[in-house]
Amino acid sequence: MSNGSSITQCLLLPFADTRELQLWHFWLILGIPLAVLLGNSLINTSTACDQHPHPPRYFFLLNLSLLDLGCISTTAPKSKANSLWGSRPISYTACAAQLFFFLFFLIAEFYFLTIVSYDHYVAICKPLHYGSLLGSRACVHMAAAAWGTGFLHALLHTANTFSLPLCGGNAVEQFFCEIPQILKLSRSHSYLREVGLFVITVCVTFGCFVFIVGSYVQIFRALLRIPSEQGHHKAFSTYLPHLAMLSLFVITSAFAYLKPPSISSPSLDLVLSVLYSVVPPAVNPLICSLRNQEL
Repeated sequence: MSNGSSITQCLLLPFADTRELQLWHFWLILGIPLAVLLGNSLINTSTACDQHPHPPRYFFLLNLSLLDLGCISTTAPKSKANSLWGSRPISYTACAAQLFFFLFFLIAEFYFLTIVSYDHYVAICKPLHYGSLLGSRACVHMAAAAWGTGFLHALLHTANTFSLPLCGGNAVEQFFCEIPQILKLSRSHSYLREVGLFVITVCVTFGCFVFIVGSYVQIFRALLRIPSEQGHHKAFSTYLPHLAMLSLFVITSAFAYLKPPSISSPSLDLVLSVLYSVVPPAVNPLICSLRNQEL
C-alpha cells in the first residue's frame, strides 16, 4: 500500500471484544441518537407552535439542534452496525465522507455556540440594544457565516488529510474516522501540511473560546448586581451549564487533537472522543430547552 488510493477500506476500532458488550454498545448507541432526536424535535416543535414572537435565541437553537443531530448521525450508524454484526470495515470513500460531515457539523456547532454566547451577552448586558444588534438580517448573516466557515474548514481538512499517502496500514484506532488517527497511518513528512492547517484552526478556535469566556465574565458581573437572591439562582443556573458544556467540549477536543503521541492510547483516545463528540450533542438539547424557559 504505497498510497491512499490503494486502500479500499479502513478498519475501525471496536468498542468491545466480547459479543455481550458489543450488543450493549449497540443498544447504547441506538438510544443516544433517539434521545437527541426526541430532544431536538421537542425544541423545534415547541418553538414552531408558540404563537409569541421568537427572539433570535430560538433561531440559533434551531440551528444548534440540527447540528447536534448531524454530529450524532455521522458517527453512530456505522458504529451501531459494526457492533451489531461484529465487523470493523468502512470503505475508504465512506471514511472520507464521515470525516467531512463530522468536522462540518462539529465546527459549525462551535461557531453557533460562540454566537449564542454573544446573544446571551447582549440580552443581559445590553438589553436596550438587543433588537438592533440582533435583528433578523444580522442573525441570518451570522448563521450563514457559521455554516459556511464549518463547510470550508471541513473541506480543507478532509481534502488535505486524504491526500496524504497512508503507508501505515488501514487500522484506524478509533470508532470513527478521526484526523489524528488517520495521520498516524501516514509516514510521510507531507502530514505537516495538515498540522499547519490545524494550527490555524486551533488559533481561530482559541480566539472564539476567549470571546466566549469574556462574554460570560461580563454576564456574571452583571448578574451579581441583581438584588434578588432568586434572580441570582435562576440566572446562574441558566448560564453555568452552557459554560460547563463549552469548556468540556473545547478542553477534551483540544487534548484529543494536540496531545503528544507518547501519551496516546486506544482507551484514552476513545474516552476523549466520546466526551467531545457524543456527550455535548446529547446534553445540549436538555440544557437549551429547560434553561431557556427559565431565562
